[in-house]
Amino acid sequence: MFSDVTFAYPWVLYSLIFVPLIFYWYWKNKDKQSPNITYSSLQMFGDAPKSLKERIVHLPALLRTLAVALLIVAFARPQTFSSGENIYTEGIDIAMVLDISGSMLAEDFKPNRLDAAKKVIDDFIKGRTADKIGLVIFSGESFTQCPLTIDYSVLRNLLGEIRSGMIEDGTAIGNAIANGVNRLKDSKAKSKVMILLTDGVNNAGQIDPLTSAQIAQKFGIRIYTVGVGTMGEAPYPFQTPFGRRYQMVPVEIDEALLKQIAGITGGKYFRATNNRKLVEIYEEIDRLEKTRVEVTSFRHAKELYFGWAFAGLVLLLFEFGLLKTYLRRLP
Repeated sequence: MFSDVTFAYPWVLYSLIFVPLIFYWYWKNKDKQSPNITYSSLQMFGDAPKSLKERIVHLPALLRTLAVALLIVAFARPQTFSSGENIYTEGIDIAMVLDISGSMLAEDFKPNRLDAAKKVIDDFIKGRTADKIGLVIFSGESFTQCPLTIDYSVLRNLLGEIRSGMIEDGTAIGNAIANGVNRLKDSKAKSKVMILLTDGVNNAGQIDPLTSAQIAQKFGIRIYTVGVGTMGEAPYPFQTPFGRRYQMVPVEIDEALLKQIAGITGGKYFRATNNRKLVEIYEEIDRLEKTRVEVTSFRHAKELYFGWAFAGLVLLLFEFGLLKTYLRRLP
């Protein structure tokens, strides 16, 4: 009965616990309300049938109790809501291109650059709803970790399995972009986006990064580039016979190249120097590339208290009428 009903003042409903107490009080004191008549014995009338008036003598009290319950529900303001929306959507296909080279283990990000990047990419994926997303990883070579999909649980599991050292070390930015283009070029989506994250300088692969960017531009693919690494030097862990040791290594990011790649394709370059900045960058990209949604929506509340209040008042009037007419007590 109340599955689709909400109450504006639900706390009022707690008053319903007093309703059975009211009726109980009446029942306990009903004999005190009867006139006292002295008589010798009415045993001879014991088998006489009860009149209608005798049968419904307690009906006014029941009506009053039900009326109070109905009025309490009315005061709680029961409501139902009707809503609807018209939605027009333009889909977006996104290729996440992630550098997993050895330098991504530097710990200027916590716990390191690679894990910090995986965390923000995972949050980015959780923030999408209907866009197809693929995952490309690279170091000295590049391969597709996950093709374009809307099965975000599978995508996130494959993201979690990424480790540095899965591919020969190096930084093949051109190959990574070309791989991302292959994932997106046949897409029918209105918008095709690549988000490339790296912490180094192109030093491997067979394809020039700018050539790959020009190919991406031909296919209408916009590339956002993200350089990760603090300014100056960063602590890098080394395994020695005496355990893990750290050495400060210079941070070398080819920002000029990344800016060119973004510029050719109509994207944007970002520099992340810490975890918070990296989160903010992906949040900004998320806002820039939200699926286009035009929504015409409505939510209309329908008040139901009138019916409850009316029913309660009808019962009170009925009780009043009975007490003043058929069940009227003689003075």
